[in-house]
Order: sequence, then C-alpha cells, then structure tokens
Amino acid sequence: MKLSQQSFDAVAAAFHQISGIKLVPAKRQLVIGRLQKLAGERGLSDLDAYVDLVIKGKDQAELVKVVDRLTTNETYFFREPQHFEFLADLLRQRRPGGGDFRVWSAASSSGEEAYSIAMLLADKIGARGWQIVGTDLSTAMVDAARRALYPMERARNTSPAYLKRFCLKGNGPYDGQLLVKKELRANVQFMQANLMQPLPDIGMFDVVFLRNVLIYFESDAKAEIVRRVMPLIKPGGYLFTGHSESLSNLNTGLVAVKPAIYARV
Repeated sequence: MKLSQQSFDAVAAAFHQISGIKLVPAKRQLVIGRLQKLAGERGLSDLDAYVDLVIKGKDQAELVKVVDRLTTNETYFFREPQHFEFLADLLRQRRPGGGDFRVWSAASSSGEEAYSIAMLLADKIGARGWQIVGTDLSTAMVDAARRALYPMERARNTSPAYLKRFCLKGNGPYDGQLLVKKELRANVQFMQANLMQPLPDIGMFDVVFLRNVLIYFESDAKAEIVRRVMPLIKPGGYLFTGHSESLSNLNTGLVAVKPAIYARV
C-alpha cells in the first residue's frame, strides 16, 4: 500500500499531539507497515482512505489503535543488565523497616521490564514488602502486560533459576511461551499513562525506570517529562534511563552516579 505525503503529515500531526513524539520522514515506511494491517481490518486497501476515516472522520477508537500500533516496540526480560546489578546492590544495602520498596516502570511496553524487576525484588526481599507500577501510552501494551504471556525467546537473558521459580512453561498450544506466575503478578500493577500529560496518582518511588523512551523526544519534551517524573522519586531514590539516552544537557537537579543512573539528592 502507498501513503501520500498529505496522509503521512496528518498521521504525524495527530500522533505528535497525542504522544509528544515526532514522526520524522525517515519513519514513513514504518508508518505504512504498521497501518496496513489496521486498514485491512476495516476492509480498506487504500491507506489514504484509511487515514481519512481516522483523522478527518475523527474516529477516536480507531485513532487509539493507530497510536497503539505506532508505539509498539519489542523488548525482553533483563534488558541492560547493569541496571539490575545496581538494583540488586541497592536492595542488599537496604535497611529493614522503611516501608514497601516501590519501583515505577514508566514506559513498561508489554511488561517484560516490570516483571524482571519483580523477579529481582521477590528474590532479594521476599514475597511481600515491595510494589511495582508499570505504565505505558499504549492500551494494547498495558493489556499484554497484564496477560503476562510471552515468547520464550524474550527470556534469553533470564537465569534458569528465575524461570523455574517465577514462570510457567507453556505446553500444547502454548508451546514456546512462558507465563509469569500469579504470585509474582500480584505485586505488579499496570495502567495507561501518557508521560506528556498529567500523571495518575501513583505515589512516590524508590526507583524509576524511564528507559529507552526519551530518545523519541526533542530536548524540550525530554525536559518536560523528567520534570514531571522527578517529584515522584523519593529523596535518595534513583532514576534509570536507557544507555543511549543522556540527561547531561537538561537542568534536572539529578546527580549522575553511574552510566544511565541518576540520584535524587
């Protein structure tokens, strides 16, 4: 299918208004690929007609699907292991009696990051005494995270001991998949949230994972997101970003302690 420049511009403008993310011209083929299936589901073989339906027709339900499809990125368990090593050290130094240890996975995608954190916390703290909140712009990703069913390949960085302890191996129609155990899921909550808009009332956190999302935003938007997230980090808490992301040019008040790890002092 082909997509006219006018239609691409319309999609890019609507997507930017909702997400704060700019779709540069180099993303045009990605947009075409992501929209083809959605157009087919509506019985349309013309992408321009589909864009007219969604944008000009102001079909809000379909627009949600477009945003979901354009923000979907595959991830995997225990991505960027240095962060989990730092978190493990932090938990070993933790003094008892300080209340629940809370972590926010602020761009949780389909949930692998949040459940990786959950495995580590359950291992170091136990079944209780911790909470995780995962948020994502995509409602489809939030639903996927709540299902907690994944291709086994996404657990390639997960230790066999953790897989045995915290996951169920699929059989029959679920062969090649894993399900995160219910006991672990009980302390992990997922909800939809847009980092470019006022955040839901989710409390404060010892650690915030804000990884591999700032790279999609321009400097002003990055600064706005960090300003919105920072008050939710407890004094003495930490913010993790992706290793390809930097806050060095932003006036955040956070102190870099290790690559892609910042402390709120």
